[in-house]
Amino acid sequence: MTTAPSPLRTFGSVLWRDTFVTGRELVPFLAQVIIQPFFTLFIFGKVLANLGYVGPDYAAILLPGIVALNGFLGALQNTTMPLIMDFSWTREIEDRLLAPIPIAWVAIEKMLFGALRGVVAAVVMIPIGFLILDGVHWPASAWLPVLLIVVLGSLVGAAIGMTIGTSVQPRQINILFAVILVPLMFTGSTQFPWMGLESVRWFQVLCALNPLTYVSEAMRAELVPQVPHIPVWISLLVMLVACAGFGTLGIRGFLRRALD
Repeated sequence: MTTAPSPLRTFGSVLWRDTFVTGRELVPFLAQVIIQPFFTLFIFGKVLANLGYVGPDYAAILLPGIVALNGFLGALQNTTMPLIMDFSWTREIEDRLLAPIPIAWVAIEKMLFGALRGVVAAVVMIPIGFLILDGVHWPASAWLPVLLIVVLGSLVGAAIGMTIGTSVQPRQINILFAVILVPLMFTGSTQFPWMGLESVRWFQVLCALNPLTYVSEAMRAELVPQVPHIPVWISLLVMLVACAGFGTLGIRGFLRRALD
C-alpha cells in the first residue's frame, strides 16, 4: 500500500518542476533580464562617464541600483505575467490547484519561483557590470549582506507581483507596463541616491513610497557607504513589512481568483 506524498514534498516537487523548466528556457530568460539593464549600465555608466557628463564615481553608485532593479523587477514580472496568463488564457493554474497542497501554498510557490528568477536576474548582472564599468570593485566582506539584500528584495518584488497579477485583468495587460512598471522603475532610486533628492522634496517623498528604493539604498549602504544613504535597518524593516503586507494581499487575491 502506497502512501500519499506529504504536502511539503509536493510543494518541493512543484517548485522543482518550475525551476527545471527555467533551466530548459535559460537563453530566452537571460535575454529577457540582461538586455535592458546592460544598455542602462553601458550608456549611463560608460558612455556618459567617458563624455564627462557624469562623475567618475557615478558607476559605483549606479551598479548597486541596477542590480537591485533587476532582482526586484525580475521577480515582479516573473510572478505577474504567468499569473495573468494562467488565470486567463492557458488555464494551467487549474492543474496546480489540483495538487494535494493547500491553495495558499500554490500562491507561495509562485512567489518563491518568481523570487528565485529575480535572484538569478540580479546575480547575473554583477559580473556584467564589472566588465562594462571602470574602477568598480566590491569588498569581499559585502558579498554576503548583498546576497541577503538581493534575496529579500526579490521576495518583495514577487509579493508585489502576486498582488498585481491577481488584480489586473487580461484586457488591462497593455497598460500594466506604462501605469505600474515604468513608475516603479524610475522612482526606485536605482540611478541616484535617495538622500540626494532633498532639493526635489516632492519627488523624494514619491520615491520613499516605492519599496524598490529601500532595496537600492540597502545595496549602496553595503557597497558605497561613503555616499549618504538611508540607514540599513530602516531599509530592511521596510522590505520585511512590504514583503509581509503585499504577500498577504497577493495570497488573498490568489485565493479569490482560484475559487471563482
